[in-house]
Amino acid sequence: MLISNTKAHPERGHFSPDPTPFCHPALNPSHLCRDDLRSLHTSVIFLCLLSTVQSQQSSQSDPVKTDNFTLYLYMSLAAGSLGNLRRLSSTPPQTLAPTPNLPVTTDPALTPWTAPLTASWAEGGPVSQSFSNFTGSVDDRGTCQCSVSLPDTVFPVERVERLEFTAHILSEKFEKELSKVKEYAQLISVYEKKLFNLTVRIEIMEKDTISYTELDFELIKIEVKEMEKLIIQLKKSFVGSTHIVDQLEVEIRNMTLLVEKLETLDANNVLVIRREILALKKKLKECEAARDEHLPATAPPPAPGSCGHGGVLNISKPSIVQLNWQGFSYKFGAWGRDYSPQHPDQGLYWVAPLNTDARVLEYYRLYNTLDDLLLYKYARQSRITYGQGSGMAVYNNNMYVNWYNTGNIARVNLTTNTVAVTQNLPGAAYNNRFSYANVAWQDIDFAVDEHGLWVIYSTEASTGNMVISKLNDTTLQVLNTWFTKQYKPSVSNAFMVCGVLYATRTLNTRAEEIFYYYDTNTQKEGQLQIPMHKVQERVQSINYHPFDQKLFVYNDGYLVTYDLNFLQKPRKIV
Repeated sequence: MLISNTKAHPERGHFSPDPTPFCHPALNPSHLCRDDLRSLHTSVIFLCLLSTVQSQQSSQSDPVKTDNFTLYLYMSLAAGSLGNLRRLSSTPPQTLAPTPNLPVTTDPALTPWTAPLTASWAEGGPVSQSFSNFTGSVDDRGTCQCSVSLPDTVFPVERVERLEFTAHILSEKFEKELSKVKEYAQLISVYEKKLFNLTVRIEIMEKDTISYTELDFELIKIEVKEMEKLIIQLKKSFVGSTHIVDQLEVEIRNMTLLVEKLETLDANNVLVIRREILALKKKLKECEAARDEHLPATAPPPAPGSCGHGGVLNISKPSIVQLNWQGFSYKFGAWGRDYSPQHPDQGLYWVAPLNTDARVLEYYRLYNTLDDLLLYKYARQSRITYGQGSGMAVYNNNMYVNWYNTGNIARVNLTTNTVAVTQNLPGAAYNNRFSYANVAWQDIDFAVDEHGLWVIYSTEASTGNMVISKLNDTTLQVLNTWFTKQYKPSVSNAFMVCGVLYATRTLNTRAEEIFYYYDTNTQKEGQLQIPMHKVQERVQSINYHPFDQKLFVYNDGYLVTYDLNFLQKPRKIV
């Protein structure tokens, strides 16, 4: 029950509260004090204020956008106000009773007054229950005595929670953007220092008379381009004023123009001279290419299997066929194509990698065509237990090998994979006595050319110099022998073409050189300088095929081929 001093204004049709409320113990069993009434008065004011704000926003065609903080403040005050109203209305309404000190006027002309329905600020429409019910009377002195019944009004907690959540998200976004701004500020500071350093360097270059190389200019250009990229990124992602970024962009552009100008004003014209030299070299290459269009690049090759040429002129670059079928670990071995004078173009391909000890030949494979070899299909794999070193060769469907741990040689029939013949090679050193440089267990090296089967080796009598013997391919008997002056351990490998021995040596890890030859037809020898590129460091074996006029090279496990080009005229002996 609430007691208040009010003045009646019948001409206005309502009562106005007296600004000095009071409490009466007899009429106020809940013992409401003056502070309670002031709190109620304040609560009603804030509720009205909040309702007014909401009504104003909903009624205007262009509603006023109240900021989140202000709205949140109103909601907090409204929550406190409703809490006070709930507390004050916890006591059921009581009927006023007259007291001796405060008589109650019961003039029938004064009818009880009830507050009209109010609009719900939460829902924007009328409510079914009045916000407050007022009943009372006015005494003869114009004092209004009334009672107020406050219903349990529901507070919009969900909206307040949504407002709090929105405020939290806005706070997080603000912190994120603020951190970006700080990061950009640091980057700008760093690049300002870089720009200053570049400015100092360019000023030194302007004052100095020393010629700066093209590399110096290129380094500066790279740094300037990096700053240009950063400026573009900053402009895309920077929020707010970009005055500083625009200013930096202008300075960087000026720096680029200045570097280009300095480059053109090089004191000693070093850059100009270099570019003129490059232009002259380019013109020279164009002239050479134009000349070569009217001349054949190499001499026309002789007929397959023919020796109507003057010897090896040069060699092509390597053509990698593939890695051997055993894998990269099998770095030693040999490969090639069988040559038969009766069917020179129908030879099968063979691949014989040694075991990983680089000594024992145990398995080999045969392929009918090169396509089968490339696709690892239709291979015939065989096993032997007596081969040694990577000096084997295949001729007329037979494989020739050095017998394991001896100076003997053997012929293996490839059709049956059986040993057909074994023979001692007179005086031949073996077991690494005079093997090739960088290749072990190759004291005895077989070779095939247009004339047939050969063997290259050394003897104690030759003091390690290379010995060439022509063999009977069926009985392995030595038909003829030639002694050279070339020390075999200084040679990396060798092959035969038309009865001429060609020896190679290592120049570096990527190049060999055909540096020596011995012609068994004339018993003459000499020096050559034919470069031979390689794909891996060491060459384990070289086999020549007369019909294809190719070298089949086993290069650290890779199967490689080279094309040979020949002289049209016989070679002059030196």
